[in-house]
Amino acid sequence: VQLQASGGGLVQAGGSLRLSCAASGRTFRNYNMGWFRQAPGKEREFVSSIRWSGSTTYADSVKGRFTCSRDNAKNTVYLQMNSLKPEDTAVYFCAVTTSVVVTSPGQYNYWGQGTLVTVSS
Repeated sequence: VQLQASGGGLVQAGGSLRLSCAASGRTFRNYNMGWFRQAPGKEREFVSSIRWSGSTTYADSVKGRFTCSRDNAKNTVYLQMNSLKPEDTAVYFCAVTTSVVVTSPGQYNYWGQGTLVTVSS
């Protein structure tokens, strides 16, 4: 499985960005997908996930501001990020897991290269 994340950039606090993650593979619809982020000097942390069924999970820090969705016809998962804060600044990664545990990075089998999101105050 190959993953290509895109959509990062520089945005002012309060602004929005939409990240995309395009995946290879004919069984994309069976994948559980996750978004993680890693800020400088910090560990990689869970942001959101969307299971093959479409059910979503969010970290408390982004709940109500971020929305994860998927388009199986395009083999793509999205992360719509609204009301961005400076503390959202990080490299964002998408990943694939076959596990039912979707919040731990150790459960993910494949990772994209990351896309940088910078939120200015």
